[in-house]
Amino acid sequence: MDIKEFKSRLANQDMTRRQMVQALTAAGVALVTMPVTRKLAQADDNQATYFTWSGYDTPDFFPGYVKKYGASPNLPVFSDEQEAFQKLMAGFKTDVAHPCSGRIEKWRNAKLIQPFDTSKLSNWPDVFDTLKHINTADQDGKQWFSPVDWGNTAVIYRTDLVQPKEDSWELLWDERYKGRISMGDDITDTAIITALLIGAKNPYAMTDDELKKVKDKLAAQKPLVRFYWSDATVLEQGIASGEIVAASAWNGTLAKMIDQGVPVKWMSPKEGMLTWVCGAVLTSNATEVDKAHDLINALISKEAGLWLIAYGYGHSNKKAFAEAGEAALTKIGLPADPSEHLKRGTFSQDNKRLEDLQQIFEQVKAGV
Repeated sequence: MDIKEFKSRLANQDMTRRQMVQALTAAGVALVTMPVTRKLAQADDNQATYFTWSGYDTPDFFPGYVKKYGASPNLPVFSDEQEAFQKLMAGFKTDVAHPCSGRIEKWRNAKLIQPFDTSKLSNWPDVFDTLKHINTADQDGKQWFSPVDWGNTAVIYRTDLVQPKEDSWELLWDERYKGRISMGDDITDTAIITALLIGAKNPYAMTDDELKKVKDKLAAQKPLVRFYWSDATVLEQGIASGEIVAASAWNGTLAKMIDQGVPVKWMSPKEGMLTWVCGAVLTSNATEVDKAHDLINALISKEAGLWLIAYGYGHSNKKAFAEAGEAALTKIGLPADPSEHLKRGTFSQDNKRLEDLQQIFEQVKAGV
């Protein structure tokens, strides 16, 4: 994506937060160095502060809070969780932050977060139970993390051009489709997909031997890959044209293809989809604790959920899923009742070998 296209899509709000981060990262630009969202209003000392992803800094995501307090919370944004972590470690003040579930333990161990009181959240009973317990979110009987948004990385393929032998990630290694396969350029997902296929005991803490197998597997795939995608729009254009017939993808790509009338299927691989869950935490240095609880309650409301589903992601509120309807959910590859679907997912965690995997992937792409 060139800078002109990036600015145009950003101005038209035609980018998800993941697409924005991927594009900026590819350009070597930190999100904080350029005005990628509306100008931040001067901080209001009477409001809670919500440190979140760009794209989520909109009143549509917390309507209950705006209704109660007559204004949005203060909305500083971050480009990725590592940036957020570093700022909080440096003393940045906020009441609520929005990491993903794989970071709960790291943030808790760093004493950046504290448990919140679920009895103050009227919408808490409407949250899917499976998500309440994810990745030590409720350690020691205390709730440290409120799930809000979630989604998948799975296989998408052209039904008119592809005949899978089985529902498996192995489709992305199928020699029959050489030169027409695309794989994500983000090793965070790609490493786990490959780890599932080589039978790694723990994809997030692989042994040296498992890392070698992952490298060999990725090297075997490289000649089949048309391109590694970092911009979902480029991937979607490839699928629509038939240049790409099978790829790893996020839920939003499925919705775009359906809207365009492209014949595609969203596969649930037998090895498991990848599932990420992000949400709200109460920070240890929170000063507006009551308003922070109201903000978390607004984020998990049915109204917030309906907005998020239309945005292209899953939400933690059961009532939002029920009201959104089957058609809207099918469009983003989610079932009306995701309880079993969530149990089958491979949830994102901190990867103990991430730096090694990044080096391996760069070597594979360079043919080393």
